Amino acid sequence: MTQRVILVFIAAGIAIIWQLPLGRQLLYPLTLIATFAHEMGHGITALLTGADFDYILLNVDGSGTAVWHGNPGRLATAAIAAGGLFGPSLGGVTLLLLARSTKLARPLLALLAVLLVICAALWSRNAFGVFFLLSTSAILILAARWLSDVLAAFLLNLVAATLCMSWFTDLDYMFSAEAVVNGMRHPSDSAVIAQVLGLPYWFFGTLIATVSLIVLAVGIVRVWRRPIV
Repeated sequence: MTQRVILVFIAAGIAIIWQLPLGRQLLYPLTLIATFAHEMGHGITALLTGADFDYILLNVDGSGTAVWHGNPGRLATAAIAAGGLFGPSLGGVTLLLLARSTKLARPLLALLAVLLVICAALWSRNAFGVFFLLSTSAILILAARWLSDVLAAFLLNLVAATLCMSWFTDLDYMFSAEAVVNGMRHPSDSAVIAQVLGLPYWFFGTLIATVSLIVLAVGIVRVWRRPIV
């Protein structure tokens, strides 16, 4: 019970800190992980809908960009825009569901490390992004090698919970018409969905936030019901 309580409180603390004026900077590594998951959510959704996923950029300021091309249609375009907002939460819940036993924790950490290397090789196109992904991969490999099963399981669940909550870093973004990336203004994901499907961008921001909250609740319940032993 103690480890579950600690994990939930740490996860809640991360969500709260992300809402502070300097929260993204205080949790800089986690912010970059959230940004990476967000951009990969766009990219993977693009691939699943028949579009071409070109590359991602992870920037030093914690922002990112996913570049894709194609003409998959209005619904698919909306899905690609939403994929960046839903993707991290879905990935986090998937990790929680896979981590059924502490004996699986270290292999899953190693698998995550390999996936990061693959993403760095295939889709990362700037030096900082490659450095961050490879550094994170190395840390996960070391954790998989040296941590006990219990500590590895705790780390894996913390990563999963962080992904589940990463939409908190996009909370303002969900209800904005545009975003600034590298000094350039771009339509927000909610605005892109609104452009192709109609209805105001804030409607889709509300819808995405609601579904993300449900996914978060599922993740928390999953952690709470399964002892980390």
